[in-house]
Amino acid sequence: MSKIKFDCLTLFPEMFDSLKQSIIGRAIEKENIELNLINIRDFSKDKHKKVDDTPYGGGAGMVMKADVVYDAFKSIDQQNAKVIYMSPQGKPLNQKKVEELSKYEHLIILCGHYEGIDQRVIDKIVDEEISIGDYVLTGGEIPAMVLIDSVSRYTEGVINKESIEEESFTNGLLEYPQYTRPEVFEGKRVPDVLLSGNHQNIAKWRKEEALRITKIKRPDLLK
Repeated sequence: MSKIKFDCLTLFPEMFDSLKQSIIGRAIEKENIELNLINIRDFSKDKHKKVDDTPYGGGAGMVMKADVVYDAFKSIDQQNAKVIYMSPQGKPLNQKKVEELSKYEHLIILCGHYEGIDQRVIDKIVDEEISIGDYVLTGGEIPAMVLIDSVSRYTEGVINKESIEEESFTNGLLEYPQYTRPEVFEGKRVPDVLLSGNHQNIAKWRKEEALRITKIKRPDLLK
C-alpha cells in the first residue's frame, strides 16, 4: 500500500504532537501517511464545551456523551474506513493484527476518556475494539498512537522492507542481537561471525540467536 489515512477522534489532539517526530514524522511530511485529528470538543452543544455527563445508575466519574461523539464522527469522510475504538475490553494488538490493519487504506480511531463513552454510540459506529494490554490508562490517545506507529511501519516508503522482515514477531521469533562500532566495548567484542563477511554463516547465527532468545524471553511464542 502506498498510503494510509488515519482520522483520530480525540479530546486532546495536542497529545499527538509526538507522532510528528522521527520516522513517523518524516512519513507524514512525505505524505506516505495522512493523520487528521478531530477534536470532539468542537462538536459540543454546550457553551462551556462540555462533552460528558454523569452516568445513569450512578457511579464515579463522567461518561462522554453519545450525541457529541456521533456528530464528530459524522464530520469525517467515512469512505472505505474501518472504525476502531481503543479499549481495554478490545482484542489485543499484536503483530498479526498490525499487519491486518495495515491493509486498510483508511482507519478511524476513537479515543475515549474519563469513565468511557456512552455505549450506544460505540454500538452504532465502531467496527472493532482494540486493546494494547491488560491495564487501564487515562484515555485512548496513547493506545491510538501505539496503533498508528505500529501500522504505519508497514506502509510503503516508511521503513525499509528488509528491516520489517527481520524484526521481532514477524517470523514468530524475537529479533537477534544487534551490534555496531566500536568493535570492542568495555572488554567485550562483537561476535566474530558478524565480522567474517560470510553472509551464509551470519544468517545461520542470526536465526540460531533469534531462537535462543525467544526460548529464554518468550517461550510462549514457540508453542
